[in-house]
Amino acid sequence: MALETPPIELRHTRAGQAGAESSASVSASASASASVGEATASDIRIIEDGSQHEEETPRPTRHEFSSLPPVDGGKDAWLFLAACFMVEALVWGVYLTNLTVSPLFLLGVCQQNKKKRKKKGKGLTITYIGFPFSFGLFQNYYSTNPPFAGSSSIAVIGTCAMGIMYLDGPLIMSLLRRFPRQGRWSPILGLLIMCTALAASSFATSVTHLIITQGILYAIGGSIAYLPCIVYLDEWFVRRKGLAYGIMWSGTGLAGVVLPLLLEHLLSTYGFQTTLRLWACLLFVLTAPLAVFIKPRLPSTTATGGGGGGSQTRLGGLGGLHFVVSRPFLLYQLANIVEAAGFFLPGIYLPMYARAQLNAGAIPAALTLLLLNVASVFGCVVMGSLIDRLHVTTCILISTIGTTVGTFLLWGLSTTLPVLYLFCIVYGLFAGSFTSAWPGIMREMARLGRSGGEDGGGGGSVDPTMVFAFLALGRGVGNLVSGPLSEALVRGLPWDGGSGGSRAFGGYGSGYGGLIAFTGATAFLGGGSWIWRRLGWL
Repeated sequence: MALETPPIELRHTRAGQAGAESSASVSASASASASVGEATASDIRIIEDGSQHEEETPRPTRHEFSSLPPVDGGKDAWLFLAACFMVEALVWGVYLTNLTVSPLFLLGVCQQNKKKRKKKGKGLTITYIGFPFSFGLFQNYYSTNPPFAGSSSIAVIGTCAMGIMYLDGPLIMSLLRRFPRQGRWSPILGLLIMCTALAASSFATSVTHLIITQGILYAIGGSIAYLPCIVYLDEWFVRRKGLAYGIMWSGTGLAGVVLPLLLEHLLSTYGFQTTLRLWACLLFVLTAPLAVFIKPRLPSTTATGGGGGGSQTRLGGLGGLHFVVSRPFLLYQLANIVEAAGFFLPGIYLPMYARAQLNAGAIPAALTLLLLNVASVFGCVVMGSLIDRLHVTTCILISTIGTTVGTFLLWGLSTTLPVLYLFCIVYGLFAGSFTSAWPGIMREMARLGRSGGEDGGGGGSVDPTMVFAFLALGRGVGNLVSGPLSEALVRGLPWDGGSGGSRAFGGYGSGYGGLIAFTGATAFLGGGSWIWRRLGWL
């Protein structure tokens, strides 16, 4: 069954006596495991299938099986997941604060826009937005305080950081697979790079310094610290894998509630230099003790075929990337990119929409993002649980229906703040959980790889963690594309009747109508995999 997919999908067919020996090894090892209640049949399959060349890889002993900690539960598995949750929250949560706009910034932007509309009779002009995540707490502070105020390159900091975090996944994941022994220490290494980058950025005297430290080095360190969580989670959880991913990814939403309040207070009270130094110390104190629990469950000699004799597929070499050009993955990736192109837009524009169109105060306007982030916490956990039970296209369909209906009806027809708050909750629950369906895509691609044929990209094993890396890359592409598109969609405040035409109803007539329609359309198209499966393309 699909739910029994082993943490690392490497299955190679053996014939004759090799097959018999494999079966005997499984039976004997499973029996030994049952006697101690610590290892499972999944462990046997991982190790047995992970060594293509028996003469190059030492066969694991019965003791190696019996000494493995259990999957899907137990102290070690839950400590590992708790550590991953914290790393997820602190690495990605900082970037999520770029979606959370300072109330003072909201007040200034909306007042500026009202003046421009009265003076010129034209639409909204957003001077701080070029790409998603291009402004936030730090960016807002830098743009209004010396020595960075007035620089046109401040937005590059967030754009560069998000681009690196999303796009460098395949490279770093391949390195972790190729050098598993050294990769064991990558969480600590990444943490040190992150803290060093934050401390160094506190001494910055130009925006170029900030781009190098806070934009590039911090993002590289974050990737190095975070991606081992993906690699090792595939070993620690099997039947509850989706739930584990959902719990881990919910950390981003929780951090999106807590960190903006903390960082805004520190920035307004102590300035950016002290804030960055305090955050570097706090980051180290919170994550360093947990980094020791981010470790592989399987010994590197058995998990990778001796560290040098295993297959290129398992190690993330080019031989394991055949799935990238397979039809199923391309269809999943296309829907993933389209969905991402609209996903980030509500997080950028909702506070300004509430302030400018519904006359909300600064704090009620900022509450839109807090509700969205809180709802995404629950959405990720629920979707993670569903992906362990349902087919991935069914889970994507659930996310698509909730997001599409919520966007077109609740946001599109909203004329009061309570309705907008309801949309924020619905959007966080359904759109925020879209990526929690990725474990299902990873499972499907691994299954197709085992079955071989054209749909599997030519046959051969598929590393699920590399599937994740390329899905993240696709989401990063959608993220970068959405910036200039969104800026064009709100330029001139279309559909508000300002050019003598009739004004559309609700949110559609607010000047954000094109943005709302684009967000709903991309959410709808993001669920195309359900239709493609019905057509036999998946």
